[in-house]
Amino acid sequence: MSLIEVKNVKKVYKMGEEQFHALDDVSFSIEEGEFVAIMGASGSGKSTCMNMLGTLDEPTSGEYYLDGVDVLALSSDKLSDIRNNKIGFVFQGFNLIARTSALDNVAMPMIYKGIPEKERYEKAREALKIVGLETKENNMPSQMSGGQQQRVAIARAIVNDAPLILADEPTGNLDTKTSIDVMQFFVNLNEKYGKTVVLVTHEPDIAAYCKRIIKFKDGKIISDLPKSEWLKTRNAET
Repeated sequence: MSLIEVKNVKKVYKMGEEQFHALDDVSFSIEEGEFVAIMGASGSGKSTCMNMLGTLDEPTSGEYYLDGVDVLALSSDKLSDIRNNKIGFVFQGFNLIARTSALDNVAMPMIYKGIPEKERYEKAREALKIVGLETKENNMPSQMSGGQQQRVAIARAIVNDAPLILADEPTGNLDTKTSIDVMQFFVNLNEKYGKTVVLVTHEPDIAAYCKRIIKFKDGKIISDLPKSEWLKTRNAET
């Protein structure tokens, strides 16, 4: 059974009398332990797809199964449970709470699970250690670089031991060197800790860290290739 199964998904927005197909009959599956890039230019449908995978938006039609569960049949409360237990989110803008320490930012998702305070902080410290920030637990976001803030966000995404990590343009606000450092942490999460990682990017150099590349254009999937095949097509285009 696939961790993610998307079948014939459409997302249609009405703009006056016109209809815009953000997703147009999209189907794909992702197995547990994969490291997948969703690529495409602005307006290609990649972010709409990511929002659907994260249960932040519903398709107009189609089916979406996460770990065998029919996501589109769930109530709002059940969707919240899915987001808190099955999915770890990493965003371009970090989304950290400004006046809260790195440790408390990481521990916060566990409050909603009712985990006792002592255990919350133990797990948060372990997550910060995984991303190399064990010495920064008392720092506020303003006291950390962009790369460090994104690593705090990664620690927050993994602290509940969610099997799926969704990263939306996670290097979009970072310089090249810092982007490389952050991507190495995603590689480590996939290869050492077995996390399934799905990453949205428009940058080929970032997609090249992934093992499979799904490319969108005009709401459709135009290619779905393992990294080796994708690199061949990329090299041929250049």
